[in-house]
Amino acid sequence: MAESLSVDKSRTTVPTLISALFYDLSREKEPKIPTQGEKRERELQKLVARGGKPVALFVDEAHDLHGKTLNGLKRLMEVVARGGGKLSVVLVGHPKLRNDLRRPIMEEIGNRTDVLPFDGIGEDTRAYLDWLLKACTVEGTDIDQMIEPAALDLLATRLSTPLQIAEHLSRAFEEGFRLGEKPITAEIVTATLAPDFDALEPKLTRQGYSVKVLADQFNAKPAEIRRFLSGQLDAGRAHELADEMRAAGIAL
Repeated sequence: MAESLSVDKSRTTVPTLISALFYDLSREKEPKIPTQGEKRERELQKLVARGGKPVALFVDEAHDLHGKTLNGLKRLMEVVARGGGKLSVVLVGHPKLRNDLRRPIMEEIGNRTDVLPFDGIGEDTRAYLDWLLKACTVEGTDIDQMIEPAALDLLATRLSTPLQIAEHLSRAFEEGFRLGEKPITAEIVTATLAPDFDALEPKLTRQGYSVKVLADQFNAKPAEIRRFLSGQLDAGRAHELADEMRAAGIAL
């Protein structure tokens, strides 16, 4: 198993991912990675073949990878296969990654990809909240004396990921402590949720779409996208952009 630790995913290239393979698969602490392209790929073939096992390369935040890098992964797997090895690439990212792989210009890699969607905890959100509170409290603690069921129901309705739940549950308890109120009520939870929590821009950001990404993909100016997100764009153009985004698989 190998993992790409590169932080700036938008600038991550195939040679960077090849370096990750060398670092994680080599028995040497400081492997010598050839700088010449042809020699580098041939040494990678030998490295994978010597291991005698299938290799999985994991890339997190893959929704930020450049399209050329995504398409280059197909060639990378072919190179390893021609050397007698087997390489699978596991890409983890926001829904933007799935939508990008479905675009016609990405069919070379997209048609070779199995998509396993994860849309949050879904119907198990409330059960997850109950489990989390039980795991974080002393045995025998009456949870209803800490936070009201209605407050938990509200959190389960508005939130969808463990990260969101942990953050907003902490905010609610901190606000209750500041106000000296116990148990935490639905009103306190509402007060701790940002007013624009469900606004269009945060919703798109959670899917992996920034202003720049939207402007580049839909041939618009950043200022135009900002007006669209704030509801200040003229109705005709706003409907046009919204239709294009929905066609691209973006949930508005």
